[in-house]
Formats: sequence, C-alpha cells, structure tokens
Amino acid sequence: MGPMKKPAPDYFDDGLTDEEALAEAEQAIAEGRLIPHEEVMRWIKSWGKPDELPPPKCK
Repeated sequence: MGPMKKPAPDYFDDGLTDEEALAEAEQAIAEGRLIPHEEVMRWIKSWGKPDELPPPKCK
C-alpha cells in the first residue's frame, strides 16, 4: 500500500455544513439572486487577457 495522499485544501470553507450550504443556495435561487451562465463563461474566457472582465454580479 502506497503513502496516503493529503486531502485537497478547502478553498471555500465558509463554515457551513453541506446541508446549510445547499439550503443557502436554494434560498438564493428562490430569491432570484443568480448569475447567468453566459455571463460567468464570458468572464472566465477573459481571464489572463489584456481586456479581462470584472467578475459578474448577481442579478
């Protein structure tokens, strides 16, 4: 058996359990606090380019 691998760091640790995070996400959706997929993809595709876009905001 080989050496154990370290778990990946949790970059998004907001102190919420999975259930709490899911409830928060469902509430945001119900309230219409969303970022359209197209806007997120346009932002991601601009990363590292001279005209990089700012992160999109919730509608």
